Amino acid sequence: MVRSRGVASIAAAVLLVLAGCGGFVANGIDSSANQPTATEPATPDAPSPAAANGTLEVHFINVGQSVATLLVSPDNETMLIDSGDFTDDGEYVLQYLDRQDIDRIDHFVVSHNDADHIGGNAAVIRHYETEQNGVGAVYDPGIAASTQTYERYLDAVEAHNVTLYETREGDRIGFSGVETTVLGPPEPYLENGARNENSIVLRIEHGETSFLFTGDAEDDQEAYLVDTYGATLRATVLKAGHHGSASSTSGPLLDAAGPRVVVVSSAYDSQYGHPNNETLQRLAARSVPTYWTATHGDIVLSSNGTAVTVSTQRPAPTDPLALRSGDAIAPGATEPVTQRATYLPRSSPRTATPVETVTDGGTPTENTSGDLIIDRVNADAAGDDWDNLNDEYVVFRNAGAEPLEMGGWTVSDEADHRYTVPDGFTLDPDETVTLHTGSGADTDTELYWGSERPIWNNGGDTVTVTDADNETVLERSY
Repeated sequence: MVRSRGVASIAAAVLLVLAGCGGFVANGIDSSANQPTATEPATPDAPSPAAANGTLEVHFINVGQSVATLLVSPDNETMLIDSGDFTDDGEYVLQYLDRQDIDRIDHFVVSHNDADHIGGNAAVIRHYETEQNGVGAVYDPGIAASTQTYERYLDAVEAHNVTLYETREGDRIGFSGVETTVLGPPEPYLENGARNENSIVLRIEHGETSFLFTGDAEDDQEAYLVDTYGATLRATVLKAGHHGSASSTSGPLLDAAGPRVVVVSSAYDSQYGHPNNETLQRLAARSVPTYWTATHGDIVLSSNGTAVTVSTQRPAPTDPLALRSGDAIAPGATEPVTQRATYLPRSSPRTATPVETVTDGGTPTENTSGDLIIDRVNADAAGDDWDNLNDEYVVFRNAGAEPLEMGGWTVSDEADHRYTVPDGFTLDPDETVTLHTGSGADTDTELYWGSERPIWNNGGDTVTVTDADNETVLERSY
C-alpha cells in the first residue's frame, strides 16, 4: 500500500507527516494521473522475468560528491532518483534533463533526506511545475531532516500541490513498461529511523535484465535485504551504496546480487575518500567492472531486455583497483557519451530443455548455454575499432562445478567469422577467459582471435559457441 500525504497536512505539520504520523492509506490511485496503484507487499519469491518490449535507459548524472539518476522507461515515462547536492541547487541535474529534452518527471524518488541527495529537489519541482509539464508524484521514505534544504523541498511540494507518498517496503511504483519493486525501508524502521539505513531501495526489472538502487543503505539495511530477499536481489547493474563507502556494498550483498556492473557516484577528490579502497577490493575480488562518474562522467545504460549497453563520456579504467588512475571530468561537462561495453545477465544453470530468449528484433533464439556463460561483450573499442582490435572482446565464464575442456570449440558472429579455441584449453569452474579480436600470446585467461579487422557489430550481434562435435553450446544476442 502507498501512503498518500496531502500537502495541506504537510504545511501544518511537516515533521510529523513525514515521520509517518497522520494522513490516510490509499487503496488505489487514479492511473490517468500517472500515479501508482497500491499492491500487497513484495515477497522474497520474485516472479519470472516478463518479455521485454523497447528500451529502458538509466542515466547516472555526474553531479560530483552526490547522486542523481534519470530513468526513461520503454513507454517514455520518466523517473528521477535524487537530485544532487545542496551546494549546486539542482543546477547540474536541470542542465542534464534539459539536454535530454525531458519535459516531465512522472516519478520523483527521494532515496533519503540528506542534503547531498535532495539538494535540487526544490529547484526541480519548481522548474517542472512552472516551466514544463509537471511532476507526477514524489516518493519519500518519511524520515525528516532538520535542514533548510529539506524545508525548501517541502515548501516546493506544498506551493505546487505535488502529491507526496511515504514509501516503504512492499510498495510498487507504477513505472510503465518495467517492473518496479520497493524493497526498503522496512516497517518498523531500522536503527531508530537513521536516514541512511532507511533509504528507499528499488529493484527495476526489464526482461532478463535488472537494476538495484540502494540509496545510502549501509551495513544494517544491506544485511536486512540479504536476509529477507537473498538471491532474488539478483541484478545486472548495482549502484554502489553510499557513494562507495566502506560501510556499503558489502560482500554478502555483492554475492546475493551478483552484479555484472557496478556504478559509483562520487567526487574525484571526495573529502570522504569515496569510493573507499575496501569497497574497491571487494569489487575487484569478484571481478566486477566498475564505472565511476568522477572519471567516466555521465554514464548511460541501455537495456533491451536481454543485454545492458554502457555508454560514458570518457574512456576510463573499469578495473576497480585502477579507477583512480583515470582523469577527472568535471560535473556539468557536455561532451556526448560513447558506447563502451555490453553486458549480459547471468544465465541459468544447464537444463535438459533449452530455454528461449528474445533477441532485439523479437525473434526467439535457442539458449543452450549450459555451464558456459557470457560475462561481457565489449563490441566498441576505445578510439577507432580498427586501430584497437584487442579492446574489442568477449568474456566467457565457466558457471559450472566441473572444468570445461574447450579445445576445438568455435566462436562465431552473425557474419560467420570463426575462431577456434586452441587444443588442450580448459576453463576451470568460476574462471573467465577473454577472447580478444586482435593478436597476442594466449594464456589461461586471455585468448586472441588473430583477426585483422573488427568482428563484433557495435549495433548488435549474436555470439555463437559450438563444441568439437559442432553442437551449439551457447548462443546469445546483444
